[in-house]
Formats: sequence, C-alpha cells, structure tokens
Amino acid sequence: MDRLARLEATSIHILREAHACFRPLGMLWSMGKDSTVLLWLARRAFFGHVPFPLVHVDTSYKLPQMIEWRDRLAREWRLELIVGQNERALTDQTTYPKGTVDRRTCCHLLKSEALRVTLDGTGKRRRYDPTTDAWHEEPGGPAFHAVIAGIRADEEGSRSKERVFSARGVDNTWDVAEQPPELWNQYKTEFAPGTHVRVHPLLDWTEVDIWAYIQREEIPVLPLYFDDGSGMRYRSLGCGPCTQPFRSSAATIADILDELEQGALRRVAERSGRAQDAEAGGLEALRREGYM
Repeated sequence: MDRLARLEATSIHILREAHACFRPLGMLWSMGKDSTVLLWLARRAFFGHVPFPLVHVDTSYKLPQMIEWRDRLAREWRLELIVGQNERALTDQTTYPKGTVDRRTCCHLLKSEALRVTLDGTGKRRRYDPTTDAWHEEPGGPAFHAVIAGIRADEEGSRSKERVFSARGVDNTWDVAEQPPELWNQYKTEFAPGTHVRVHPLLDWTEVDIWAYIQREEIPVLPLYFDDGSGMRYRSLGCGPCTQPFRSSAATIADILDELEQGALRRVAERSGRAQDAEAGGLEALRREGYM
C-alpha cells in the first residue's frame, strides 16, 4: 500500500469506530478542502451513504460561494445537514467588523459559542432533509455525544497536540494536559458519562496528502482554491472579513502541489491568510474554549 492508501484505510477505520461507539454522532463540515475530503471518506466508509448529520456553524460572514456550494452538494449527495448560529451575537451586532469586539472575541462568539449551542442542543438549528429537499427550523435537539472534525496536526501548532479521540468538557472546553496516550493506534473510546468527544480521522494527513488525494479521487472542491485568471487564490477558507487570498497562478491541483513541494509555499504557514490567528492568544486559546 502506498501512503495515501494507508492514510485512507486508517481514516475509514476511525470513522467506522466512531460510528460504532458514539450516539448521537455528527460530522463538522466547513466546506473547506479537509472537511470535504473527510466527507468523501465517510461516503466511502459507509458505501455511499453518510449515516450521521453534517454540522455547519454559519457565522453569516462566509464567502457567498461557500454557502452556494454547500447547499448544492448537500442536495446532490443527499446529505442531512444541520446549520447552527449564535443568533444573539448576530442580533446584537457586537461582532467584528461592525461591532466593538476584536477578531478573537468575534471568533469565540460566532464559532466557539455557536458550535457549543448547536452541539449541546440549546440553540436553534436549521436542518436540511434530503428526503424532502427542504429546510426546517428546529428549536434545538438532542446533544451530540461526539462529532467528527477534519483537523490535521501539520496545519497549526495546537492541533499537533490533539488525539484522534479527544475528550472535551461538558461545555466543549479542551484540557490540553489531560489527554490519554494513543500508542500503536490503540484508541480510547470509553469516556465518563457526559463527556463530549471530538474525533479526528485526518490528524496524520498533511496538506500535500490532502491535495494528492483530491487529485487521485477527483473530489470536487471549491473553485476559490484555484486562480481564476486574476492571479489570486485562497489557501485556507474562513469568514470573508478575516480571510485573504494571496498571489498565486495555481489553476490546477498539479500547480498547487508544485507550489507546496517545490515552490514559494514550502515555508509559508497554511493559515497565514487567517487574520484572527494573529490576534492575542492565538488559535490555541480559541480551541481551549471549544473552537475547532
């Protein structure tokens, strides 16, 4: 087996283990390249069907192309989709860029808090039902025991401290020091009652692995990752006000792989276009509070 085949087999094993051990189970979907590869692997693990809902936290500041692509793919692949928001923060208009808070606080309100109320069932949800091709408003719902997330250890420093099966507090907080060892792919899947668990099937993948797998499997991804003739493209996707494209003429996956392996991106951080990562406290502080 080559590297991609080994990574694929391990990720499929983790997805099936999560499905066997946790109920209710969901999978976070940001529409980015990593979570879309994760979605592809879930469809492969369960023979074309995804047996748990996808969860998207909508900050209301996502690039319009991302929302259009989300809805189209959910319809075409018949995906159950739950969309959650921090409605109070959006109604109060305290968030960046119109409000008075900085980017880090905005991320906490619109991502960490929105994710918490969506996962614990205390917040309103919008649910797409593929059987009726319709959206439904829900006052809340049962709390998720576990969610699957498409984070990678090489993407950012705090993510390299994660485990494949990572326990969270009741309020989604993450205690970095209190994590079980995972030696020889022996995973801890039994946790105390009330523990929320994050599952990370892509933890050992790299950015190059992701793009090579997308190329091999011909996985559809957002066109925002490619130069459309303007000489600009995105490397990492987030909220519009805090995510910037960069100069690049990469119009194909082969071009992107060449930039990553041989070109200017070899020593440039993947999330360098995410302005919130540069705020005081950094991404690890946000992740301790429940951020992905």
